[in-house]
Amino acid sequence: MAVVYLLLAALIACSHAVADTLALGLDHRPWPPALAALVAEGRLRTDTNATVAASTDFGNMTSALPAAVLYPSSTADLTALLAAANSTPGWPYTIAFRGRGHSLMGQAFAPGGVVVNMASLGDTAAAPRINVSADGRYVDAGGEQMWIDVLRASLARGVAPRSWTDYLYLTVGGTLSNAGISGQAFRHGPQISNVLELDVITGHGETMTCSKERNADLFDAVLGGLGQFGVITRARIVVEPAPARARWVRLVYTDFAAFAADQERLIAGPRQPDGTFGPMSYVEGSVFVNQSLATDLTNTGFFSDADVARIVALAAERNATTVYSIEATINYDNATSVDQELKSVLDTLSFVEGFAFQRDVSYEQFLDRVRNEEVALDKLGLWRVPHPWLNMFVPGSRIADVDRGVFKGILQGTDIVGPLIVYPLNKSMWDDGMSAATPSEDVFYAVSLLFSSVGNDDLGRLQEQNQRILRFCDLAGIQYKSYLARYTNRSDWVRHFGTVKWNRFVEMKNKYDPNKLLSPGQDIFN
Repeated sequence: MAVVYLLLAALIACSHAVADTLALGLDHRPWPPALAALVAEGRLRTDTNATVAASTDFGNMTSALPAAVLYPSSTADLTALLAAANSTPGWPYTIAFRGRGHSLMGQAFAPGGVVVNMASLGDTAAAPRINVSADGRYVDAGGEQMWIDVLRASLARGVAPRSWTDYLYLTVGGTLSNAGISGQAFRHGPQISNVLELDVITGHGETMTCSKERNADLFDAVLGGLGQFGVITRARIVVEPAPARARWVRLVYTDFAAFAADQERLIAGPRQPDGTFGPMSYVEGSVFVNQSLATDLTNTGFFSDADVARIVALAAERNATTVYSIEATINYDNATSVDQELKSVLDTLSFVEGFAFQRDVSYEQFLDRVRNEEVALDKLGLWRVPHPWLNMFVPGSRIADVDRGVFKGILQGTDIVGPLIVYPLNKSMWDDGMSAATPSEDVFYAVSLLFSSVGNDDLGRLQEQNQRILRFCDLAGIQYKSYLARYTNRSDWVRHFGTVKWNRFVEMKNKYDPNKLLSPGQDIFN
């Protein structure tokens, strides 16, 4: 009996030791003294109200409960956490930085670790975290700031950043950790190509200012670096004089070759004498499959009911299983010249005659166009649903194969809720020294299947559909790159980056986060 008691006592002692190390909700003994103030002041929280809120994301397909959530009141709180993590022997918690929670597959999670609620920085900061320079050349923005707020603060000074994402309620640090793309990227590059300087707190807990001239290795690694090397606390972003309005057009096609050729014509120029592009400010494209054509056209919020009826009739007349649309803008201040500029461009294109549609809106209205869709979907209960999105960069030479195999193949006869976006990008506008991975060809396409799961059995079907699309691309030898990637094994990450870039990525990880604590939700080093 004594032996039994001794064994029982040993088991109890062991369980207590495990609890002390892993179960933060029971006591605070795992926290080192350097973090005592954060705990005492309620900024480092282990209660379920905090942890449950940080356990889900926009994707709504997975969840992971952190042990704690940090609500920083200043960048000093971030430094304290990262310095403690780096210097505490046996520190058991990974660390993730959460902006607005718009990851798709848990990339902003820290299972059993610490999630940093970055929005808290802006909520509690004593000084403004968005500042336009006196000469109007750049704007400094906190990494936690949303792009919509950067836009509005910049417009108040008559300027605006050059490159955007389609949805502006994302954080500066979040999009710069990926790339940040939209229809302006063909002429200005992604958002990461429009940054002059960063403040980064590395995995060592050291604050470093970096640029192309100063700590350039960290600068290049962080931009597109998926949060692996540190947290962006400030970004200095290039701005330009803001236009007043945007002439917004949509052009309809039933022939993919004409659609793709015209898109590539638009992003190629013509170049102006000073080397800049022609009048088009933004170029994207959409694909509409026939079975959901009317609904998807209506859901763009652009076409009138009469326009939708005409396009549906066109598809029927031509027996088209897919319809394509180029979406483009010319930003302008002078209304007397924009009509002629637009006509000079449209006269060179091969859209279906009579199927060019126009709207005229303020510059801010255009950039913030997705917000209205969000509000409408949220009222219908269709915003906070699973989002099994698939985002790829496809080499320009293979985009016709994707049309045949995916748009006219796998997606035919399926129920689709959500946009299918397709548009070309110029590789010359990307900096290959940065971490973001792109195909090797001069022109590649962003292909984004932004579908939502709205039925009881939709999620599994859509996930299987995504796997079919990826298998098709693999079997066809299409050398795509995933955008907003999340792989679960090392070999896929090596393939994603390519051997040279992967080796550099690992080198930078070992230099700036040697304990492999940061952004565990990406599943790269853990």
